Amino acid sequence: MQSMKRLALPMYDIHHPDTQALSAKLAQRLQADVEWPEDLMKHWRASDLLLSQTCGYPLMTQLPEVQLVGAFTLSAPGCDGARYRSWLVARAEDEDRALADFRGRRAVANSLDSHSGYNALRYLIAPLAQDGRFFSVTTLSGSHRQSLAELRAGKADIAAIDCVTWALLRRHAAQELAGLAIIGETPLCPAPPLITSAQTDAQTLATLRRELARLAEEKAVRASFITGFIVPKREAYQEITRWEEQAAALGVTAL
Repeated sequence: MQSMKRLALPMYDIHHPDTQALSAKLAQRLQADVEWPEDLMKHWRASDLLLSQTCGYPLMTQLPEVQLVGAFTLSAPGCDGARYRSWLVARAEDEDRALADFRGRRAVANSLDSHSGYNALRYLIAPLAQDGRFFSVTTLSGSHRQSLAELRAGKADIAAIDCVTWALLRRHAAQELAGLAIIGETPLCPAPPLITSAQTDAQTLATLRRELARLAEEKAVRASFITGFIVPKREAYQEITRWEEQAAALGVTAL
């Protein structure tokens, strides 16, 4: 395996010491350099990308050139093997309300290209929307953690939050969930994929999969809710784009 390849695990960097330890262990085994990218799309598209984790939505809509390495199976509440969901989160004062009760209120999402924060919520509100609209306004926060901060501050009323992010925050930063409540959930869908560059050769791809499977067997990774590793077909992630298509068929193309 060649050295000086890029490696990052950017999706769940909630408790940085755990992410650092996990990244360092992989980097040592794979002879790679760990990076902490600010521009994720540039990072994911880099020709020297050895390993990273992305979201299923950009995998299917913006990253046709990357190779799918696999996905972790996960034990966070809300997960089922290599499938995960989002929690619908509101302030505790609204904990007895259903999604339909948020018509005309304010949503917040982490980004337009997020399945867990945007695409999944759009899928749920589509059957409830009128003339293609359900919320009065939707703001973009930049991250799930910031979406939660905006809920707590009263700047928005509801968000869809990745269940792994929620579980990690509950464990390491419970104060960020104070005053908030889960009022619903999205269906399960394929967990965030691990990817590599189109330039990664078949032998290196096989090594990546072998090392990730070995890593997932170690007790230390349970701190990140990782329980195993699988290699799904890329077509499995078409489920995510079908959610977008079904929302569009109901006239909903945005939150």
